[in-house]
Amino acid sequence: MVRYGNYSPGSSRLNRVRRTRNPFSNVVVLSKLSRFALYAVIGALVVFFLYFLWVSRDLPTPGKLANSGIKDSTKILDKNGIVLYSIFQNYNRLYVPLSDIPKNLQQATIATEDRTFYTNQGFSVTGFVRGVILDPLLHRNFTGGSTITQQLVKNTLLSPERSITRKIKELILAIEVDKRFTKSQILEMYLNNVPYGGTAVGVEAAANMYFGKHASELDFAQCAFLAGLPQAPSIYSPFAGHGKAYIDRTKTVLDSMREVGEISSKQEADAIKEVNGFTFTEEQGNLKAPHFVQYVRDQLVKLYGDAVVESGNLTVKTTLDYNIQKQAEGIVKKEVADLKSYKVGNGAAVVMDPKTGAILAMVGS
Repeated sequence: MVRYGNYSPGSSRLNRVRRTRNPFSNVVVLSKLSRFALYAVIGALVVFFLYFLWVSRDLPTPGKLANSGIKDSTKILDKNGIVLYSIFQNYNRLYVPLSDIPKNLQQATIATEDRTFYTNQGFSVTGFVRGVILDPLLHRNFTGGSTITQQLVKNTLLSPERSITRKIKELILAIEVDKRFTKSQILEMYLNNVPYGGTAVGVEAAANMYFGKHASELDFAQCAFLAGLPQAPSIYSPFAGHGKAYIDRTKTVLDSMREVGEISSKQEADAIKEVNGFTFTEEQGNLKAPHFVQYVRDQLVKLYGDAVVESGNLTVKTTLDYNIQKQAEGIVKKEVADLKSYKVGNGAAVVMDPKTGAILAMVGS
């Protein structure tokens, strides 16, 4: 046998066999791995489906949104329905229809919290993935990504716990709520149930607390300010001890509105200028006609007790006409000021004709 170097016919044949066997072995291994991966995926889907059913077993009904556990504060009204005072214990909420909430506030809220509000099905896929998968993996809190519908569900139907189970419940309920209610109804319920800092729940109570006015009276800059609060009221409220963090937050809201085409650059600049000069009233419940209101409150307590009066959900309409009351207060204040040199320190007014508003002012020492 002739050999050339290390050549051997037998070894060549063995190498050829090995080369022909390797691809087949690889295919077998890949086939087993693929089968194992398929089983793993199917198993994961089955487990997730069973977990989904388990989470769904004790969900509250979406219908509770129409009659949520959050009650309105007790309201004392004048004869024309003007809120003179709201009495509350742990929170202050005065429910108002969407028609009484400025369009600017509605648009600012949607631009900031949920730009796809009118087109989504009540939930955000990217927000859900971030909240359920990415945040836990990165050891972060579940932040951002929730739609307005999800936030409404979280605030009114679920506990504030941070867990995957609660997030899934939130998703299920958000889808059901989106099917049951119109977008206008969802937005109205959201704006009346979201916390705006301190004891203020809903836009009416927030408008009263920060600006001493009704939500319907808010100007554009004030609407933008309120729209920025729900994300973190404890940080952005001017009474929370974080300086003027609300200014940068309001700038973010205005920037979002400009990006979606709701406002122009000039409107944005004008609003920022106004926000920089904000003064806040912190008038809890927007107290008007204080002596009269205190008298009415005392009578309510005598009739029903403190617990009933403070627990909320009473509406008390009085005979006072607040518009005439304001005129009378203004007249007395002016008369007393005019007689300051005579050391006159108090005065009173008598309404001669409630229909015409004719007022007789009397001043004394």
